[in-house]
Amino acid sequence: MRVALVALAVLAGLVAVGLVTGRSGTPAADPGSASTGCVVVSSQVPGASASKLPVQPLCALPPEAATVYSQIRSGGPYRYDRDGVVFANAERLLPAEPRGYYHEFTVPTPGETDRGARRLVTGAGQELYYTGDHYGSFVVVDGAATGG
Repeated sequence: MRVALVALAVLAGLVAVGLVTGRSGTPAADPGSASTGCVVVSSQVPGASASKLPVQPLCALPPEAATVYSQIRSGGPYRYDRDGVVFANAERLLPAEPRGYYHEFTVPTPGETDRGARRLVTGAGQELYYTGDHYGSFVVVDGAATGG
């Protein structure tokens, strides 16, 4: 019985790690910040098939990401001067597109005195990407997903 419980705990841990890591094995979203009860609304998330990155609902990201996404959709205002600048995709983790296709926005990190590592990146084709580790990994964001 004890061995079965340990095995179950190990399996649960492996599943949990798989849900919060990007393709590179580094955290794509902030562990522990995911909301419970997220409901994925869209079956066709822009950028998902072209990028082959994991898809994460907006409501599973840090709450500050939803605030920034709302600001993006309304055209601002933005908190940081660099919000909205062209994202060059130098890491080549997003699909290759011409310069100017992607733009980046800071997702504030509570307690940080600077911009921190979290960003939302938008694409001209309505794509939305999130990185919690300053471009080390990305997830495609399903902006239509809601908390339940």
